[in-house]
Amino acid sequence: MNARKSNECKYECLLFDMDDTLYPMSSGINLACRMNIEEYMLRYLKMEESQVPRMCLELYKEYGTTMAGLKALGYEFDNDQFHAYVHGRLPYDNLKPDPTLKNLLLSMPQRRIIFTNADKAHSTQVLKRLGLEDCFQGIICFETLNSSLERNEIYKNMNKKLPLSENYADDPDRGTEFAHCNQSGCHSRILCKPSLKAIEAAIQIANADPMKTIFFDDSARNIASAKIAGLRTVVVGSTVLVPGADLALGSIHNMKEALPEIWEGEDQETQGQVLRSKAVETTVLA
Repeated sequence: MNARKSNECKYECLLFDMDDTLYPMSSGINLACRMNIEEYMLRYLKMEESQVPRMCLELYKEYGTTMAGLKALGYEFDNDQFHAYVHGRLPYDNLKPDPTLKNLLLSMPQRRIIFTNADKAHSTQVLKRLGLEDCFQGIICFETLNSSLERNEIYKNMNKKLPLSENYADDPDRGTEFAHCNQSGCHSRILCKPSLKAIEAAIQIANADPMKTIFFDDSARNIASAKIAGLRTVVVGSTVLVPGADLALGSIHNMKEALPEIWEGEDQETQGQVLRSKAVETTVLA
C-alpha cells in the first residue's frame, strides 16, 4: 500500500491558460491586442470612435472576449478575418524563449494541455516564440470549441448543467454562451471561458477527471468557473487569492515551490511510464 502511494501522482492532467499566464502581461501583447481589436471595430464594424475603447473593455469583461460580446450584440463578421487582423500585427518579438519554464513543464509527469480562448494560429505562434511548442500534448482553442462538428458533440453531451455554488452569485455563463440569428436565420454559438459550459467542454475534450486536474489561469472569472466545474484552481500573475482560487502564483515559474504535489511520487522510471501511457499527439484538439 505504501509502496503504491509513493509511486502515484495526485494529479493526472494540467490545464494551462496561455496569454498572460505562460508569460507576463508586461510583454505588451495584451495591450497591442486590445488596440488591434479597437481598430477592427472602427474599420470593419463602423462603430462610433468615442465609444470603442469603453465598449471593447466592457465586452471583454462581460463575455470573456470582445469578439464574443460583439457577436452577442448581433454584429456579423468573419471569425478568421477578425483573428487574422487582431493577431496578425502583434509584437511577437517581445516574447523570448523561456528555457526555465520549458524544463519545469517537461519535468511534470502529468498530461499538459493548453486551454485558451485564442485561435490556433495565435496559440502556435506564442508557444513557438516561448520555445514551449514541445511541452504540451494538446491545445484546446477557439477552433476546438467552435467548429461545427465539435460544437454539436459538446452540446449533445452537455444537457445537464452543474449547480452554481452559493459563493458565486453571478452566473459565469451569463452572456458568455449564447445564441444569435445570422442572416440565414440559423443559430450559431460562441463558446469561450469563463462560460461554465466551456470549462466542462474542455474537461470532456481532454478526457480529464476534474478531481485530478489543476487549472492555471490569470482571469478571476475563469478561475471561478473552473472551481464550480470541480477543478483545482491556481490564479497566475497575482499573489492575492481571488474567489474560487485554491492558490495564487505571482509567476508561473513558482509552480514547483507552491505545488510540490505535482511531482509527488515521481521517480525517473515512473515519470517515463506515465508520459508514455498518457501522451497524446501534440496537436490542436479540434
